[in-house]
Amino acid sequence: MSFTSIWQADTTFSTFPKLQESKKTEVCIVGAGLTGITTAYLLSKKGIKVILLESDRILSGVTGHTTAKITAQHGIIYAELIETLGEEKAKQYYQAMQETKQFIQHEIKKNNISCNYEEQDAFVYTNDDAYMSQLEKERQAYKTLGIAGELIEQMPLQIPFKQALKMPNQAQFHPLKYLQFMLQEAVKNGIEIYEETVAMGIEYNRRPTVLTKDEHRVTCDYLVAATHFPFIDHQGLYFAKMSAERSYVVAGKTNFEYPGGMYINAENPSRSIRAASLNNEDTYLLIGGENHRSGEEKDEALCYQNLRGFAKEQFQIDDISYQWSAQDYITLDKMPYIGPITGGDPSILIATGYRKWGMTNGTLAARIITDTILKADKNPYKELFSPSRFSSKPMLKNFISYNARVAKELLKGKFDFPEAKDIDKLEIDEGTITTFKGARVGVYKDKEEQLHALDTTCTHLGCEVHWNSGDKTWDCPCHGSRFHYDGEVMAGPAKKSLRKISLDD
Repeated sequence: MSFTSIWQADTTFSTFPKLQESKKTEVCIVGAGLTGITTAYLLSKKGIKVILLESDRILSGVTGHTTAKITAQHGIIYAELIETLGEEKAKQYYQAMQETKQFIQHEIKKNNISCNYEEQDAFVYTNDDAYMSQLEKERQAYKTLGIAGELIEQMPLQIPFKQALKMPNQAQFHPLKYLQFMLQEAVKNGIEIYEETVAMGIEYNRRPTVLTKDEHRVTCDYLVAATHFPFIDHQGLYFAKMSAERSYVVAGKTNFEYPGGMYINAENPSRSIRAASLNNEDTYLLIGGENHRSGEEKDEALCYQNLRGFAKEQFQIDDISYQWSAQDYITLDKMPYIGPITGGDPSILIATGYRKWGMTNGTLAARIITDTILKADKNPYKELFSPSRFSSKPMLKNFISYNARVAKELLKGKFDFPEAKDIDKLEIDEGTITTFKGARVGVYKDKEEQLHALDTTCTHLGCEVHWNSGDKTWDCPCHGSRFHYDGEVMAGPAKKSLRKISLDD
């Protein structure tokens, strides 16, 4: 079984050099996922000089680990948006997602991009009586906003359910093949790409300057932080305005003719279902879900096991060929933050908080950011998704709730010491938290039986990380920072590695 996504297994990208010197450009984009690449592509078509920086390899992050649904049906959301933001803004949200789908479809058709694009109906279904009233309320929201959809009692896919809400004419595709075309076009148009180049922060005089880990500088007129979590957070304090969630996917070959459709349930444990082809030949069923807050003290390996069990029980799939996980951020009002990092600084732009619907939200972000840089007034969604918004009562309520939880985790980590475990009895590929000389220490045994010991204090704001048994990483429960088993940073907001501990002392 491969511990990579089906998209990554099916796509090969060119490699790009590491930044070796300081540079100047018109736009510097940090983060080479869907948002960063789409933004670079759109700007390059207008002759804008762009430098694109990626801390790892191109598309190795969240975009490469998506389920790749292009849909305006983002779970049960529209009734809530009407209640919290009002009918007009809820309708704008829907229109933004529909226009984004049309943009993707247009790019694919115009450029003849071979990326397995397919029109599919989307379904939210439930097996829980308590959620049937919510689906009925969501259907009423559809009527109010003019969204096509209907409550149904039969779905194309034969799985147990009591009720479902259908949104017709949505889509799915192969995201990396789609972005491969955009990347190639952007390179032809003159953008510069640098991989394995970690952005650590910024200097700001008259123009923003990105500082890299190797102490090089990229000075620009506009800086775009498309890094999943903004790598420059001191101005907007976004760590206090978002929560991080993990989700998991398994993929196995189907042994029946898939009837079409994209499916997600309303309740927990979450389940997402769609089909995808590999090498344009074999058809795989993608089963996703098991969502939970990042860094929770639970058995992440069990999340994969539960999805494999669901695949076997419902679809008789015994052989799982691929499994992977992803992490995304949820904002205070469940809509992404897109635009200037603060109201008074239009030269630094961010895009974050996609709530696991990154194909539409990430593409929307690229279009808003491009229009902002080009000083185009045609984009009607700038204010709706502005990162500076903070107007609704639910946003205040969630702000208090998020940060109360962070404070609880911070205190819990400092005073709730685990029972000491004999690290000599660790199995290969196993990690644990124990105590060493009175201090909390994380220990992992690799495949060569080498022990890796780390200080478990997250280098962001001092919370204590937990061992992720599914992905073999150290995850922070406060703000979603993730670290390799050897302590190196995988995902921010943390920028510094976990401190290594010697067990020989």
